[in-house]
Amino acid sequence: MATTTTNKSSHYYEGVGRRKAATARVRVTLSRKKEHSIIVNDKSLQEYFDLSDHQNNVIKPLSVLGVENFDITVKVTGGGVTGQADAIQLGLARALVKYDESLKKQLKDNNYLTRDPRGKERKKPGLKKARKSPQWAKR
Repeated sequence: MATTTTNKSSHYYEGVGRRKAATARVRVTLSRKKEHSIIVNDKSLQEYFDLSDHQNNVIKPLSVLGVENFDITVKVTGGGVTGQADAIQLGLARALVKYDESLKKQLKDNNYLTRDPRGKERKKPGLKKARKSPQWAKR
């Protein structure tokens, strides 16, 4: 949903991404600067994600498209670090598609618009966890 406020310069495009238990709300705003700035939960991307793998995972949709003139703000909740990074990646890709529909094919070909359906398996009765069974003794 492209939302606009009274000020024309604060026009943004929003995308929601989910992975496991993590949910990310990503807002993309066109910037006048040459490089992008990414703010995750009021921290910079480097402060929020310590590992460079997670940082690179988040910006993959931007690097594939070769665009860098965006300011990106993210609110992410739930899950772990990897789930949050993947949720932001999906939300960013969806927001970019709302910005420009012609980017959809390129993002889809690189699997950035596909939600990973894997999640936590439910606990079964008689077991300790989803698959872990109590210790068995023959005698």
